[in-house]
Formats: sequence, C-alpha cells, structure tokens
Amino acid sequence: MQLLFSPIIAIISFFEGIGRYVLLMTSMFRSFNRWHKYISYSIDQMIIIGVKSIPIIILTAFFSGMVTSVQSSYQFSSWIPDWYVGSVVGESVLLELGPMITGLVLTGRVGATIAAELGTMRVTEQIDALESLSFDPVVFLIFPRIVAGIVMFPILVIVADFFGIFGGWFTASYTMDVTSFEFFKGFRTWFHPWDAWFGLIKAVSFGFAITSIACYYGYFTKGGAEGVGKATTLTVVISCVTIVFLDYVLAVMFL
Repeated sequence: MQLLFSPIIAIISFFEGIGRYVLLMTSMFRSFNRWHKYISYSIDQMIIIGVKSIPIIILTAFFSGMVTSVQSSYQFSSWIPDWYVGSVVGESVLLELGPMITGLVLTGRVGATIAAELGTMRVTEQIDALESLSFDPVVFLIFPRIVAGIVMFPILVIVADFFGIFGGWFTASYTMDVTSFEFFKGFRTWFHPWDAWFGLIKAVSFGFAITSIACYYGYFTKGGAEGVGKATTLTVVISCVTIVFLDYVLAVMFL
C-alpha cells in the first residue's frame, strides 16, 4: 500500500511546490509599490552575482571556444574550407555555448550561494526576526537578488561570448592552419545580429529562473543544517533542469 501511494504523494508534493513558488513570486510582484525602498540592495547582489563571477565565466567560455574550434577543424578536415571554423565557433558561442555555459556555471556558484544564505537565515529564525521588525522578507531578501540576476546575467553572457570567440580564434590561429582573416571571414559570413539578441533573451530568462528558484528553496528551508544542504542540492539540480527546458522552449519560440 505504501508503494502504491508513494508516486501519488510525490506528484502532489511536486504541484504543491509549484504552487508555493508561484505564490512567492506573486507576492514579490504585488509589492511593487515598495520596490524603491530596497532597490539599492541590488547593487551589493550585482557585485556578488556579477563581478565576482567574471573570472570563472572567462575561463569556462575561453576553453569552450577553444574546444569548439578544435572539434570543428577536425570534422571539417579535407572536405570543407578552413574558414568555416569561424562560422561554427561564432554561431555556437552566440546561440548556445555562451548562455548555456554561463547559466550552468552560475547555477552552481550563484544559485547554491543564494539558497544557502536564505536557508541559513530561515533555520536560524533571522527571517522571522525581520517579520517581527515589520520588514517584508520577500521584498527585502528576494527582490534584490532577482533584480541582480536579471541585470547581470546578460552582461556575463556578453563577456562569455567575447572570450568564447576569442578562444576559438586563438586556437584556430595558433594551433591550426586557419589565418585570422579566414576565421573572421567565416564569422562574418554566418553572423546575424538576432543571434546575439537571442543569447541575451536566454540570459535574462536564465537569470530570473536561477535566482528565483534559489530564493524559493532557501526561503522555504526547514530541518536545520541538513535542510540547508538539501535546499542547496535541490536548487542546483532543479535550476540545471529548468535551464535546459527553457533553452528548448525559447529556441522553439524564437528560432
């Protein structure tokens, strides 16, 4: 009997979680008349989410571009002109690698950090203390983090795009028989401005998804230190799945 009801309980818990998430986001958006009081707190979160993430974004994007360049050259060898490498690297980085690599990396760095911070505040009753002092914890804690994510993720994607393309050019120029002229000839041939804009649309969507999911799991943490660990793990897992799902949905909608 217990085995029979376990899937049903899991399904009910899943939809309950979606309901709590929607209510939490609705509560944040309904309090727009108090946003101006807490918007300044977003600056600190922008530094944490954006500025401090630049080194890891540069590193991962640079090597992603290098790998794409090497694999493109390998697959095109002897039957496709070398300048096609630039087109593949450019399109791959702008459309997919830049936004996706940024989103997945920041899921581990930013999402886990937010969930752990809010989860610790919840289990140590700091959020309850804010409520007793007439602070709205949703606007005070969640709103600045989501705003910072929406603002900084596109900037980080631009950084990732630049260094991804730079990494592809560097590898093609110094380790293959592809000149800089040929590489950028291929890049210009297949480049469309909409590709860059589409990457930024992904960045905004990923920024909102990662920060809001992290805030949700952190805000509703229970069970002490063990609960904080579970909330952090769930944040990373659910955010990764959500990013992949959003990537597909946005591609179907806009491409």
